[in-house]
Amino acid sequence: MSRKGGIVSPPPAPAVAAPPARPMALAVGRASAPPVAATADGAAHPMPDVQGASDGRNVAIDKVGVKGVRYPITLRQSCGGEQHTIASINLYVSLPKHKKGTHMSRFLEILNHHHRAITSAQIIPILHEVKSKLGAADAHIEMTFPYFIEKAAPVTGAKGLMDYVCTFEGTSNGLDDFIMGVRAPATSLCPCSKEISAYGAHNQRCEISAKVRTNKLLWIEELVKIMEGAASAQVYAVLKRPDEKYLTEQAFDNPKFVEDIIRDLAMALDKEERVMWYHIESENFESIHNHNAYAMIERDKR
Repeated sequence: MSRKGGIVSPPPAPAVAAPPARPMALAVGRASAPPVAATADGAAHPMPDVQGASDGRNVAIDKVGVKGVRYPITLRQSCGGEQHTIASINLYVSLPKHKKGTHMSRFLEILNHHHRAITSAQIIPILHEVKSKLGAADAHIEMTFPYFIEKAAPVTGAKGLMDYVCTFEGTSNGLDDFIMGVRAPATSLCPCSKEISAYGAHNQRCEISAKVRTNKLLWIEELVKIMEGAASAQVYAVLKRPDEKYLTEQAFDNPKFVEDIIRDLAMALDKEERVMWYHIESENFESIHNHNAYAMIERDKR
């Protein structure tokens, strides 16, 4: 998975310290009647369940399901509003060695039941439902979607929508785990270039990525603010000349290597008590080199 109000409601419990899920029997709830097909003589005959057949190869499958499902979702906002967006969803279960296949249509049935108002708190209940309806020991979900935040230019206040690529990842396999991710563009200016040049310094756009496990609610907007604060300057959708002047000078006064950006972001997340674990990356799209600069830090604060 924030806005003023964007979205990101919290996982129901500390993401990685969630209590173990109760053991789930392979057959849960009432068994539905098998579908029937009418033949030419008008008689009804049960349709074969090929997926439910046994398999003799003795090979279990770690993940099987649906991938690249484009689906409309509605995200709740902290202000009480909603944001409509399109998510690309992967949804999987584990398959025991004795079972031939899973029932693909049930994944979509479950998504259809939940898509009208998705929050991060729903991810784990969705996975529990997947495990129940497909008789699986493990369930996994990956959601990638654009999230829009309105930002005002620093001087003129001109407003425009910035889009951020966000992810929700969840796993339920005895323990429940939820990870929220955000990719945010920003500006970096090279300290070495500034130091050795008679005037000017090379600067470029960079992309900062963060994945976090939290123990309390953390909105997407809050994480974006922390991430953008680690760069030389922010980027905006709409800028007038006074804004361009301000940002150019701000970046010049705040030069940062990719190492500086990732360390400053790590320090900020270390201070954020709601973040229990993080994996952060920064990539600078170098303007005078034929390569990019990259740095990564992963830390478990528990």
